[in-house]
Amino acid sequence: MKIYRPKTAFSLAVLFFTLAAVGAREPFACDPRDGATKTLPFCRPDLRAEERVKDLIGRLTLQEKVRLLGNNAAAVPRLGIKGYEWWSEALHGVSNVGPGTRFGGAFPGATSFPQVINTAASFNASLWEEIGKVVSDEARAMYNGGMAGLTYWSPNVNILRDPRWGRGQETPGEDPLIAGKYAASYVRGLQGTGAGDRLKVAACCKHYTAYDLDNWGGVDRFHFNAKVSRQDIVDTFDVPFRSCVMEGNVASVMCSYNQVNGVPTCADPKLLRGTLRGAWRLNGYVVSDCDSVGVFYDNQHYTSTPEEAAADAIKAGLDLDCGPFLGVHTENAVQKGLLKEAEVDLALSNTITVQMRLGMFDGEPSSQPYGNLGPNDVCTPAHQELALEAARQGIVLLKNDGPVLPLSTRRHHPIAVIGPNSDVTVTMIGNYAGVACGYTTPLQGIKKYTRTIHQPGCADVACANDALFGGAIEAARQAEATIMVMGLDQSVEAEFKDRAGLLLPGHQQELISKVAAASKGPTILVLMSGGPVDVSFAKHDPKIGAILWAGYPGQAGGAAIADILFGAHNPGGKLPMTWYPQEYLNNLPMTAMDMRPNPSRNYPGRTYRFYKGPVVYPFGHGITYSSFVHTIADAPKMVSIPVDGRHHSNTTVVSSQSVRVTHARCSRLSLSLTVNVRNTGLRDGSHTLLVFSSPPGGLWAPHKQLVAFEKVRVNAGGQQRVPIRIHVCKYLSVVDKAGIRRIPMGEHALHIGDIRHSVSLQAHSLGVIKS
Repeated sequence: MKIYRPKTAFSLAVLFFTLAAVGAREPFACDPRDGATKTLPFCRPDLRAEERVKDLIGRLTLQEKVRLLGNNAAAVPRLGIKGYEWWSEALHGVSNVGPGTRFGGAFPGATSFPQVINTAASFNASLWEEIGKVVSDEARAMYNGGMAGLTYWSPNVNILRDPRWGRGQETPGEDPLIAGKYAASYVRGLQGTGAGDRLKVAACCKHYTAYDLDNWGGVDRFHFNAKVSRQDIVDTFDVPFRSCVMEGNVASVMCSYNQVNGVPTCADPKLLRGTLRGAWRLNGYVVSDCDSVGVFYDNQHYTSTPEEAAADAIKAGLDLDCGPFLGVHTENAVQKGLLKEAEVDLALSNTITVQMRLGMFDGEPSSQPYGNLGPNDVCTPAHQELALEAARQGIVLLKNDGPVLPLSTRRHHPIAVIGPNSDVTVTMIGNYAGVACGYTTPLQGIKKYTRTIHQPGCADVACANDALFGGAIEAARQAEATIMVMGLDQSVEAEFKDRAGLLLPGHQQELISKVAAASKGPTILVLMSGGPVDVSFAKHDPKIGAILWAGYPGQAGGAAIADILFGAHNPGGKLPMTWYPQEYLNNLPMTAMDMRPNPSRNYPGRTYRFYKGPVVYPFGHGITYSSFVHTIADAPKMVSIPVDGRHHSNTTVVSSQSVRVTHARCSRLSLSLTVNVRNTGLRDGSHTLLVFSSPPGGLWAPHKQLVAFEKVRVNAGGQQRVPIRIHVCKYLSVVDKAGIRRIPMGEHALHIGDIRHSVSLQAHSLGVIKS
């Protein structure tokens, strides 16, 4: 058994050290032992945060201020303030990617959950929030032990627009509703829902906006100008960020490297001041992606001088620079009259306010909320069990002919376990990961159920030759069943690296087909990947009885895979992205940002909302060991849309076709229905209820869009009644070519599994309301 587990994590020595480590961190500021600062207004928790921040900024010199504008913020010794590293990451567990977090000593590792694309596949919003809570518990514990910060630049909520994107694995997938729900849920889990404006840790939604290209076809993210219509910005790219700010109350948003329509996002006042702070009312700070300000000066040549770049960024609404650029050039920008010191003060007020909300100016960390968390709260059995459960919920069963699965444990002969991902560890945790508490590989998980014959088949996922094919084929001939664990890893899809195509790398397809042909028993294909893979050959090969997408399933991924293969867990995951055939890419450069198809240039459109061509597996696909039947118990035939009389004109209702969302009474406007879900199978299981809407007519409307989802557990032979509430203005609206969100009047078709229900939306005037 190859169990990778830091030995010190469970030793008596660590338990002893734990007692000494809790509360060992020195106060960041306002040390109660420092008589010179403890009575200053910025050190008084009884005052309003605005007063404290104003007092502190008023005591700083310009030189001290500019040294606080970068991620590695300098100390201010004369005011008793220590240096602070803003950059920590917690995409799916506390990570050591950023310099603000490190592992060692009493903290040899942290719970590593499945990659985000996996977690999204669970379609379970309560799970998303629970993972966030656990991650922030461990983050606070590590902060208390002096090993981490409190500001985490996670989650990544960009839309998975193109299946080749190397960072698609970090995202919640292609659907704006799912991405927005995930953003708000995970942020709430990270930041806590305690009293007042306090924060457990500060989350950050990134990368704002229209960022979804790293390096493809000679174009990289540092030079890319995303040409995006106002319609697609409002309808797709901004949806998860809006949800993150307005529903999740996130403490930070990160602007991206790319330009949007010729303007770097980190220098665009319309995006930062206008949308983030103005329309959405961000209560927090805006940070650049790392070196973004330097990038738009050095790489994009957006300004003539570095001082102009610093001034443009801060005036646009950037508060913090991940990198040294603002710290180096801001003072000169002020001295040259390009920037006012008051504008620097405004940026600092946003960052320092977040630090105040985190309790960093409240003295002893041990006496604050969450001050009792320590090493015993990291890698706990409960946390590791949640990582296992998250992996189980996020694995998707794509094919199960026969059915081949679940496999029986009552076998006379061993099972062959084959493939370059069959005994991997770090591959399972994807990117932006830390050091896991321990690993269970697929081979180890399977060994808990049955005897095995193991052959890698390929040296690695590149599978450059067939040198190891012979052993794999022979193993399949000897075994009662064959499990092939294939797919991708970070050498194929990663930050800085987009994929060239959608097929399996190297000779993997050849190995799979040859092993399946030789196998004495059924062959099961297990795929690890972040993005979709064209496995049409396996889908149509009768020798391959089942296909399982495991994504990058986290530290317990091997155990979760085995639990599903052998029936200890009934799979219930659904694909959060479309799986396209390789031919889909023929007329689809990654640089083309349009979501909607363009028949005149054979442009196919993107995501299930707009693309109507052939797919390998559709968005939302996923089967189980049970069967679920839907019936509508109650649903309206008509919903009335109240419109203020003052707006009831052709600016609102165009030939009675649509109503502007801003003109409707949206606050309590919802469509409620009740669906009965019956499990007609022989196994208890969880079912994801997906509700799609096809709005009436219009070339610019999606042909269908997800408007609600619910996760429900139903016992074998049982039934659950599921109430569904659809916010009409948010989810039954569409965005016109001018970027205006409208509610189409007329028949909306709701699709729930194989059921179709029509509901008519009709506008009525409330009359002119006097203020």
